[in-house]
Amino acid sequence: MAYRLSRLPSRFPVGTKFIVEGRDGEVKRYLEFPDGTKVRLPPQPERPPVRRRGKRRAA
Repeated sequence: MAYRLSRLPSRFPVGTKFIVEGRDGEVKRYLEFPDGTKVRLPPQPERPPVRRRGKRRAA
């Protein structure tokens, strides 16, 4: 059974697995705990473009 969490705990029990599956261009990520519980993780967010500021001109 898979659950969805809004926040992840800061620590995980020993034996927790981070699993990434890919098929036909689709990637699924989840955590599997030692008791068999699975927690789906959201898709990895894309990084926003880096904004570069122009050089300041001396007045």
